[in-house]
Amino acid sequence: MNYSQALLDKKDDIIQAWTDLVRQDVEIESNKELTYQAVRNSLPEVIEALAALFSESGQSGFRPIIDKSLKHGFVRAQQGYDPKEIAHEYGLLREVIFDSLEDELLAGSSQDTLKAVRLLNTAVDAMVTVCFEKYVGERLEEFERLHHQLLLTNQELNRLVQMEQETFSHFAHELKNPLNSIIGYSDIFIKQNKRLEGQDNKKHLEYIERILKNGRQLLRLINDTLEISRHKAGRITLNVAPIDIEALIQNVVQILEPQAEQKGLEIRVSCTVSSDQVVSDRLRLQQIVMNLVGNAIRYTESGSVQVSCRPVSPSQFEIVVSDTGVGIDDEDQSQIFDPFYRGKPGRQQSDSTGLGLTIALQVAELLQGELQMTSQVGSGSVFRALLPLRIEPPVSP
Repeated sequence: MNYSQALLDKKDDIIQAWTDLVRQDVEIESNKELTYQAVRNSLPEVIEALAALFSESGQSGFRPIIDKSLKHGFVRAQQGYDPKEIAHEYGLLREVIFDSLEDELLAGSSQDTLKAVRLLNTAVDAMVTVCFEKYVGERLEEFERLHHQLLLTNQELNRLVQMEQETFSHFAHELKNPLNSIIGYSDIFIKQNKRLEGQDNKKHLEYIERILKNGRQLLRLINDTLEISRHKAGRITLNVAPIDIEALIQNVVQILEPQAEQKGLEIRVSCTVSSDQVVSDRLRLQQIVMNLVGNAIRYTESGSVQVSCRPVSPSQFEIVVSDTGVGIDDEDQSQIFDPFYRGKPGRQQSDSTGLGLTIALQVAELLQGELQMTSQVGSGSVFRALLPLRIEPPVSP
């Protein structure tokens, strides 16, 4: 029985039946966006290679089948098929071929029919295997190209971020010089004019004090933003040394006490950490306390601010700043440490840069610690910096 010629004679019918089945099959999602021609693409060559395999004179064996399956696998990979869909597609092809050759298979001898069935099954299995290999190879090449492109994109993004940070830092430093000059001359002008009397002079003093206040606010914003930029760029170095933590807290309180007195607030300090227990970076610890106490004063209109520190374990101590202020609602609590976030309009303060708590959090993490917060609207807030008693000094390269 000439199964080879039968395949060639029925090639168009097989392709048509198979294409219709593939396009109608719900298990092959990838073909829904493909045209009729795209679905049947390369299949005629696969059928011709099968026919050559059945030919008694065909001496090339499975090589043509492999070559055509490689092409078919490449096409399906380009069209977005997944491996399961490819296997199902070849399963449909096997069914269509058996249905088309049913008369010829029944008419042949049992030996010829068995041989033909085995050959067809082996050929289809080989096609699936080779098609998979080509599909996987094509996908790996695609992933390799994508990975390479992602690496290049990431490098470019890092370069742009670095360039932006350097540009901003340079810009901020350039702003600081004239701003410091404005603040300095305004301060001198105020001192000189306070010696003079007269209504016009008082008005002038008000204007200058506004300039001075806004200038200092802008300078704080620039300094805080530069601090954030340095943290992001990893340009912060630690100077580790023994610290008298109680003396450090008292020093910060002395600096901020005038602000508290203007609002009638009392600052209370209690510390049970001995002067030789803490080994850390003095400047960074001062930043944490300064920002937390300053934030508490800013958002407290009456009552007090409590600052305490105590050991909590053989290796850790905590600095706790609590207030009787406005408190923070649940919605704001999730964003309170975000840069430039100052809460809802009712909670915003004109002298806030929106960076103090961000800096406090980043510094706490830099010192191998953490910063926690609990708050209740109308009752106040509690900020807890949990820090190691001793941090390892940086190793010199």
